[in-house]
Amino acid sequence: METASNILREIDTHIVMVTRHARPGVLRRALAAGVKGFVPKSTPSEKLAEVILAVVSGARYVDPEIAASALIGTDCPLTGRELDVLRATTEHDTLAQTAEALHLAPGTVRNYVSAAIAKLGVSGRHEAAQKAWKEGWI
Repeated sequence: METASNILREIDTHIVMVTRHARPGVLRRALAAGVKGFVPKSTPSEKLAEVILAVVSGARYVDPEIAASALIGTDCPLTGRELDVLRATTEHDTLAQTAEALHLAPGTVRNYVSAAIAKLGVSGRHEAAQKAWKEGWI
């Protein structure tokens, strides 16, 4: 999403995101970043061409299966910042690394992780991140 946001800050354009991470949480972040089209990597080339033409014409396109999953998925009990921390947890080995990557104090990260663990009823930060991924929140 960061790349899409950076592009859209610099250039007035439309972005179609083709991803292997076609999950509801990723969709929500992509739309918030300004992406106009969102399709899974498995989209046939003919369909992708149609989506690109539609988006260039000013339409928005979201793969129907992903949209349905996002609509019927479990409501996320976590705050945006808790999700950010869990997302970063999947990319970093320690809380200190996560804190540094998010420009937060380690104690703040620990508090967000503790809150997420309690809300999700799991025993650790990696389990919390896995549950959030499975539910499509991150």
